[in-house]
Amino acid sequence: MELRQLRHFLEVAETLNFRTAAERLHMTQPPLSVSIRKLEEEVNARLFERTTHSVELTAAGKAALEHARAALFHCAELARVAGSTAAGATGVLRVGFVGSAKNRLLPRLLPVFREMYPGVTVQFTEETNTALVDFLERHVLDICIVRVPMIRRSDLQYVTVEADRFVVALPAGHRFTRQKRITLRDLADEPFIDYTAHAIPGLHALCTMLFQEAGVTPRVAQEAVQVETVLFLVENAMGVALVPSSAARGRRQGVEFRELDTAGPQPPLGLAVAWNPRYRSQSGQRFRELAQRIGETMSERVD
Repeated sequence: MELRQLRHFLEVAETLNFRTAAERLHMTQPPLSVSIRKLEEEVNARLFERTTHSVELTAAGKAALEHARAALFHCAELARVAGSTAAGATGVLRVGFVGSAKNRLLPRLLPVFREMYPGVTVQFTEETNTALVDFLERHVLDICIVRVPMIRRSDLQYVTVEADRFVVALPAGHRFTRQKRITLRDLADEPFIDYTAHAIPGLHALCTMLFQEAGVTPRVAQEAVQVETVLFLVENAMGVALVPSSAARGRRQGVEFRELDTAGPQPPLGLAVAWNPRYRSQSGQRFRELAQRIGETMSERVD
């Protein structure tokens, strides 16, 4: 079995189209078909079901897909690590992040990382939690800064680097801005901007839990998939919202923040660095370790 065959298998598995896969591999379709057939003979199993109109992975193909990805990754990592100098890593690190990471963590982390590891090229992707988890599982990204807790079950590993809590975001001039602290019962009759359950299940679940514990049913007027979008809606007087306190660091002219007064302690909330243990990389580990050190130096408060 050759790495070339695994690359061919992976390309066909991701496109489910021999012609498209051949074009991406800069080869013609007949040799690609021969390569896949030889691989199937070597593993003694059909990897694809082919018809005149479609290509689908068989059960054996689906089972082999993750192992093929891992094999190619580790071969590339071996070559990269062998070629790295003792002073620092080289290569490309694909980093994903939720929008809240831009408030405090990333501005502190990135300049230090660039200075410490100038040989690493960092490529960034901003997305929702749900998309980032999916990208990590499929190894589209190497490491991500995500919002925790993560509701979706996964084999991903993560470490919290920035502790957080909810505060109340109000349109400027709202009658509640005269108060220093606001309860959830105060918000019962206010139009509430919630987080979309399928895109940000963690924040949505925490908001729901807090309201349930307070015996309040929020009057949901809008939903959004990013904290920044929630703040935009608040700024335009579309309602009030609960947002991570780190969002209060990025001042907005039309939004004011107040402490949330709850009967008991708020549930854990924060930002974490997440990675797929199947694709652990040297540069990703260094990014994670630096994020942990910087996170330990940050303290949260709302001015």
